Amino acid sequence: MSDVTITINGKMVSVPAGSTILEAASKLNINIPTLCYCKELGCGVSNKPASCRICLVEATGIRGPRRILVPACATPISGPGIEVFTNSQRALNARRTVLELLLSDHPKDCLTCPKNQDCELQKLAAEFGITDIEFKGAQNKFPIDDSSEAIVRDLSKCIMCRRCETVCNKVQTVGTLTGYGRGFSAKVGTASMIPLADTSCTFCGQCVNACPVGAISGISYVKKVWDAINDPSKTVIVSTAPAVRVAVGQEFGFEPGRPVTGRLVAGLRALGFDKVFDTDFAADLTIMEEGHELIERVKSGKNLPILTSCCPGWINFIEHNFPDLLHIPSSCKSPQQMFGAVAKSYYCEKMGIAPKDLVVVSIMPCQAKKYEAARPEFSHDGVRDIDYVVTTRELCKMFREAGVNLAELEDEDYDSPLGESTGAGVIFGVSGGVLEAACRTVASQLSGKDLSGDAINFRAVRGLEGIKEAKVELAPGVVVNVAVTSGLGNARKILEIVRKEPNRFQAIEIMACPGGCINGGGQPFLHGHRDLLDKRMKGLYDEDAGKQKRMSHLNPDIIKLYQEYLGEPGSEKAHHLLHTNYHFK
Repeated sequence: MSDVTITINGKMVSVPAGSTILEAASKLNINIPTLCYCKELGCGVSNKPASCRICLVEATGIRGPRRILVPACATPISGPGIEVFTNSQRALNARRTVLELLLSDHPKDCLTCPKNQDCELQKLAAEFGITDIEFKGAQNKFPIDDSSEAIVRDLSKCIMCRRCETVCNKVQTVGTLTGYGRGFSAKVGTASMIPLADTSCTFCGQCVNACPVGAISGISYVKKVWDAINDPSKTVIVSTAPAVRVAVGQEFGFEPGRPVTGRLVAGLRALGFDKVFDTDFAADLTIMEEGHELIERVKSGKNLPILTSCCPGWINFIEHNFPDLLHIPSSCKSPQQMFGAVAKSYYCEKMGIAPKDLVVVSIMPCQAKKYEAARPEFSHDGVRDIDYVVTTRELCKMFREAGVNLAELEDEDYDSPLGESTGAGVIFGVSGGVLEAACRTVASQLSGKDLSGDAINFRAVRGLEGIKEAKVELAPGVVVNVAVTSGLGNARKILEIVRKEPNRFQAIEIMACPGGCINGGGQPFLHGHRDLLDKRMKGLYDEDAGKQKRMSHLNPDIIKLYQEYLGEPGSEKAHHLLHTNYHFK
């Protein structure tokens, strides 16, 4: 594609024909404010409906010599001779008018909004110095939808940027959200505005990450967690997901992607939790059960390919969209639910605590984990395995509320016996990690000796590509075809292949969020910096490489759990406690 030279604010710049004015301006480091535009929502999908008009600029040569206002995000550069003015008085006045119109139909509860200080509309209002709204009149009022256990929608705050709609339909292919209504009352909602809980929503939370305002957010259980911590009749324990440790630090001045595991433990103790454990322990436990299941299925040749079952968003997706394939996901519960089940049984028995008096809190990178914890099959006699789920973002707010700064803390170790983990448990947080962890243990078991050196690294399944295929040798003469996919749109592609070619793969890892849990719907916002995912991924692999034990079956506390309580992987007791089933939604 040939380059085209245009002029922006008197400076010449050459860009490929078809580039937008916004892209050309970025080459000159000229900032043009945007709101609906988002360069990367996931899997290479951008959002540029030009609906907000905040990026208006003046230009000549677009439609003849006349100087006109055009949206920079959606105006292509088709030929030379174009002259753009990004900060003319007319452009600035137009942007201010658009912004004031948006604010005139927006609630003024910024101080109590979950997006406070992360709101892009709020940020623009501050940058424009808007302290009064000139336009007075009607405001849209919609009932708040908190029907689910995971996500709450407040359409009174919707600005029709359509980011959530794009990520739901084009990245995740779930199809829950769509434009609804016309004119002044137009919003992005569900079909016929039915409650979110009654839709095919997977609660992955990518819409929460995409929303620039507070129209979609996670349902918070932080107050209930504080109440539990301060209840002397309760023992409150907490476990942390692998992806949390490489994301929480950026909120306290650490280099993005740097693991702050020890400080995270110290911070949670400072909040008042009685014990601090690691969900990585349960990830190792998952590998013991899922690895056993994989070996049994490969030997029998039945119910292949086995699909990982760690991600509740993806499990909800297959239940809604591929009921004919519900026999192939692993029957293993996710690490979160395995941890809760073990805590409310094995741990309670060891410590002499009644399950009803033990409160189990999970720190997760995900909104779907809130939905998962509330599934009825994970509650027994009115006692939930996981009582409350707190996202990484919510935990950061808890730290700030309590005056806890991770940068000022010293590293501390997890408590025992549910805090010991291996490198295999750590890499669960990134796409490809679950499958690699399983390969390490299965290969060791099939060969009769533990892997060592570089053989422990199954690099073919690593990386942030949406779909990866590989042949993996687990033992001499035992080669399996595997696939790794992240993002539900990519999951759909893989499952369509499974329908047509059921023998193509023997094992498939699926994560709902593009890149895996490091990009979960409850992680600190990327704000368009997708390179942060590479740093988070590197942080997990660095921690894995630094572990003395890097295979799940070598975890001494896992070995002890089987010796004292479960017997062996796949035992009747293990199956009762650690496995589940799925059903058509």
